[in-house]
Amino acid sequence: MIDAAAALPAGFNDAALAALRAAIEHVAWRLAVFNDILWSYVLIAMLVGLGLWFTARSRFAQFRFFAEMFRVLARGLRRPAGRISSFQALAVSIAGRVGSGNIAGVAAAIALGGPGAVFWMWLIGLMGMATSLFECSLAQLFKRAEPGGAYRGGPAYYITRGLKRPWLAAAYSIFLLATFGFGFNAVQSYVVAASLHASFGVPPWLTGALLAASLAAIIFGGIRRIVVVAEVLVPAMALGYLAVAMWVLATNIGELPGALARIVAAAFGFEEAVAGGFGAVVMQGVKRGLFSNEAGLGSAPNVAAVAHVPHPVHQGMVQSLSVFIDTLILCTCTAAMIILSDAWRGGAAEGIALTQAAVAGHVGAWGEGFISVALLLFAFSTIMYNYYLGENSLDYFSGGDTEQQKRARKRALFMALRVLVPLLVLWGALQDLSTVFAFAEITMGLLGVANLAALAMLAGLGFRLLRDYDAQRAAGREPRLDPAAWADVDIDPAAWR
Repeated sequence: MIDAAAALPAGFNDAALAALRAAIEHVAWRLAVFNDILWSYVLIAMLVGLGLWFTARSRFAQFRFFAEMFRVLARGLRRPAGRISSFQALAVSIAGRVGSGNIAGVAAAIALGGPGAVFWMWLIGLMGMATSLFECSLAQLFKRAEPGGAYRGGPAYYITRGLKRPWLAAAYSIFLLATFGFGFNAVQSYVVAASLHASFGVPPWLTGALLAASLAAIIFGGIRRIVVVAEVLVPAMALGYLAVAMWVLATNIGELPGALARIVAAAFGFEEAVAGGFGAVVMQGVKRGLFSNEAGLGSAPNVAAVAHVPHPVHQGMVQSLSVFIDTLILCTCTAAMIILSDAWRGGAAEGIALTQAAVAGHVGAWGEGFISVALLLFAFSTIMYNYYLGENSLDYFSGGDTEQQKRARKRALFMALRVLVPLLVLWGALQDLSTVFAFAEITMGLLGVANLAALAMLAGLGFRLLRDYDAQRAAGREPRLDPAAWADVDIDPAAWR
C-alpha cells in the first residue's frame, strides 16, 4: 500500500501552513480595514447626525424631560402585579450599559486618545439620550403581549411591524445574537478572569466555572429571575463604585476643575493626544462612548419593551436616563480618577490595569482589588443582560404554523441557548479573545447601522409619539396610549389594555 503522506513533496506541509497563515492574515487585514471605515466614518456620521436631528426635532426632549424622568422613575418603583415594572426594566438595561466599558473602556479611550476623548464620550452620551428615548419608545409601541402577562419587543419588532422589512429584522437579530449572545459574553468572562488572576491569583478556570454556574442558576428562570437579580445587584454595585469615586474626587477637589479643563482643552486638539492626534481623540471618544452606553445600537430596546407602562414615552424617558447614568456619571467618575492620577501618563498601562493603578494611587493597594471586584459585578450583570438579548434575537426565529408549534420551537431554542451561553462563559475565561472581540466589534457596528437606519425611517412615528405625550400633558392628563388612536399602525392592542 502506498503511504500518501510520504508521497507528498518535501516541505509541502510547511508551504500549506504558510499559505493558510498568510490567507488568515490577509482576511484579518481586510476585516480591520472594513472595521475602521465602519467605525471611523459610517457610525460616527449616523450616530451624531441622527442624535442631533432627534434632539432638534424633539425640542431637546432629553433636557426638557430631565426632571420628568425622575418622576416617571419614582412611579416605576411600584410593581404591577404579574408584570415587570419600569424600574425593573431600567435595572436590567443598566446592568448591560454599566459594564467593563465604564472601567476598562474609559481607560482605553484615555490611553489611546488622551483626556479629550472623554469630552466626545459626553457628547455621544448627550446625543444618545435622545436616540435612546426614540428607540425605546418605539420598542414599547410595537411590543407584543405574551401568555402569562409578559411582553416581548425590540428593534426586530419595530422593523418588522413598522417598516415591513422582515429581511432587515432577520439581519439585525443575527447580528444581535453574534455580538451579545455569543461574542461579548465570552469576552466579558475573559476580562474578569484575567483581572482576578492578576489581582488575587484566582485560576481562570475557577473564575469561569463560578461565572458559568451562577449564570445558569439565573437564566434558567427566564427574564423574571433576571430582573429580580438585577434589581438588587445593579443599585448595589453602582452605588458602591460611586462611593469610592466620590471619596477620591472629594479628596482631590482642588485639582478637579483643572482635570475637567484638561478634558475640554484636549478635546479640540489644544493638548496633544497620546496617539494619533485630533482624529484619535474623536474616534476613541465616540467608539468607547457607544460601547459603554449602547445608545442607538438597539440593544436596550429589547429590555425596554418588557416594562408595563401607560405610554411608550414613559419608558423611553427612563431608558434615556440610563444613558445619563452610564456615561455622564459613571464614565466621568472613572475618567476623573484616572486623570487626577499620574498613571495615564507615559502609556505604561492601559485598560483595566490603568484604572486599577489610578485607584490604587488614590486609596492604596486595596484599590486594585476593589476594581477587580467591581469589574466582576459589572461584567456579571452585563452577561445576564447579554443572555436576554440573545434570547430575544432567537425569539424572532421561533415562528411556526400554529401557536403550539411556535411555543415548542421557542422552548427548544431557549433551552439550547441556556446551555450554550454558560459553556461559552467558561470557555472565554480560558482564552485570549482578541480575535473574538475584533469580530464582535464588526457585528456590533453592523448592528448599529441596521438599527440606526430603521430609526431614521421610523422617525415620523417617534415624533408622533412625543406629540401625543406632550398633548396629553398639556391637557393636564397622565399620558396613556389609546390603541384606537393608533389603529393605522400594526401594534398589539392586547399590550395596551
